[in-house]
Amino acid sequence: MAPKRTSTSAVPIMNQAAIRKLVADSVAAALEAQVATMANADNTNRNTREREAHVARKCSYKEFMSCEPFNFKGTKGAVGLIHWFERTESAFSRSNCTEDCKVKFATGTLTEEALSWWNSFAQPIGIEEAYKITWFEFKKLLIKKYCPRTEVKKIKDEFYNLIVKGNDLKTYIRRFQELEVLCPNMVPNSEKLMEVFIGGLCVLKEMLLPQSLKLWTKPLPKPIGPCIVKCQTCNKVGHLTKNCRNKGPATGSNLQPLSVTCHACGEKGHHRNQCPKANNNAHIRAYLLRENNAHKIRT
Repeated sequence: MAPKRTSTSAVPIMNQAAIRKLVADSVAAALEAQVATMANADNTNRNTREREAHVARKCSYKEFMSCEPFNFKGTKGAVGLIHWFERTESAFSRSNCTEDCKVKFATGTLTEEALSWWNSFAQPIGIEEAYKITWFEFKKLLIKKYCPRTEVKKIKDEFYNLIVKGNDLKTYIRRFQELEVLCPNMVPNSEKLMEVFIGGLCVLKEMLLPQSLKLWTKPLPKPIGPCIVKCQTCNKVGHLTKNCRNKGPATGSNLQPLSVTCHACGEKGHHRNQCPKANNNAHIRAYLLRENNAHKIRT
């Protein structure tokens, strides 16, 4: 067995400001990703011909299956349906599957009860006619079939009451997107969808600095120059008020316990150069010296 690596580098300690910045950056990235997802979902009727023109040829069913899409039985409820949607659409993307082949290829992965449902849908109108429905319409049919009203009601309640837990953004975003797929008509447009999405971030909002709440509409401004502290007593930069050497008026910020001792009188609370007794003795000595000098001059 290979020896385990041991790291000797110290793990940096994150202060509160660093944690807030990390959360703010994560939320900003999550919002950007969600906006892109919502924009694509809101434009379901867009023309795909231009995109298809770049594909040299249509992919074959063999190429689609080589991307290993999941089979769908219809027995795992809404969660199983979501996972099948995601895996199938991933296979579409990797195989360059065109829009007119999506339903035809996707129905090839249906098995058991789901396959029986598809056959009952296709037989009355003919299989070729059934293949002409769009992928979006096909998804709506599956949701209607495998998401009963009772489950849809639970999904809607969860959708409108979904909030992020702690700072686990990934889990929140994934579940939000799952619920959005299952109930695409819950909100009228992408703006309302974004409003619901941001509403679930209420816990994270409390962790962010007030200024960082502006990131919902624009990025945070970058600081200009170094951050310089300023003393509120002497108005000079470079030190805090509590560390100021200037003897300003006693306030809540600069009031410190008196622990100094005068070397002249031995009392606490002042320095020697501020001692009233020492200053008084100095005045007396100066007066006697002046009187002595004046007496010598007269004699």
